[in-house]
Amino acid sequence: MLKKLSMSAVSAAVLVAAAAAAPTPASASAGSAPLSSARIAAHFDRLKGQTPENVALAPGGAAYVTFAQGRQVAKVFPNGTTRILATLPLPSDGGIHTPVLGFPLTVGIVRAHDGTLYFLYATGTADLTGVWRLRPGGEPQRIAALPANGLPNGLALDPRTRTLYVTDSVLGTVWSVPTTGGTPTAWSTAPELAPAGFLGANGLKIHNGAVWATNLDKGTVVRIPILRDGRAGSVRTEATGLPGIDDFAFTGCGDQLLAALNGPSEVALVQPDGSHSTVLASADGLQNPTSIALRGDTVYVLSAAYVTGKDPNLILARVND
Repeated sequence: MLKKLSMSAVSAAVLVAAAAAAPTPASASAGSAPLSSARIAAHFDRLKGQTPENVALAPGGAAYVTFAQGRQVAKVFPNGTTRILATLPLPSDGGIHTPVLGFPLTVGIVRAHDGTLYFLYATGTADLTGVWRLRPGGEPQRIAALPANGLPNGLALDPRTRTLYVTDSVLGTVWSVPTTGGTPTAWSTAPELAPAGFLGANGLKIHNGAVWATNLDKGTVVRIPILRDGRAGSVRTEATGLPGIDDFAFTGCGDQLLAALNGPSEVALVQPDGSHSTVLASADGLQNPTSIALRGDTVYVLSAAYVTGKDPNLILARVND
């Protein structure tokens, strides 16, 4: 485990270097509108690989998270307790051939209306890399293989078409996969998704008839319309200058969104015109935030502490009217 953590720290250092090279957005005081009352709701154990990578909200106030280094899917209850639901098998080579990072990791996760969880596992091996499914009370099962030389990262579900979309941060691709599983389709390979030295396409959401994705290396948010026949439309860059951007979530106010900036340990509020400001920072407890979700007026932010190495956590904050 210590060896695995060490490899992660090296990879994360590259992330920070890439983030530092990007322009930094104008800062605002962390306690200012539109977020307030930030507090740490749960602490995770980094020595057990509990570095939270992605989140899907559950009814009743709980949240499902992927622990990247632990190769696990877990449920975090409103009182902060955590229950491990599944641990993915360790690759025969230990995962040392996982592209860029050198360790196997569980990544994006979504929850369907029937309680089924879909999530991603990247291992650098053909037998394990891909989209996995966990039904309530069941065992994890891979339903679609993805290229072992890629790094599947962000995951989104379009319930209307029962389609899963996956960002590949190494291959610069958005894949589409039916929820029933099967052979993935390279839905978009637009150059805006490609990495520029480390990791490219990352966070992913379906919103207003389009696939929205971030590019960590380029510090951008892009929008790709879903055409009537299901194909990808022309890519449009919606925001720039967001160093180390990872996952994001829409606030419900049109195309306004909150973005996790991993390297700077910040959350940015991004307006529909692309302008942005810092609304949470390390002073609020952020330690390399990886993902964001909203439930009503409550914001969930996961911090993996990849670089700080101190306190992976879940932070809750309130959206001000």
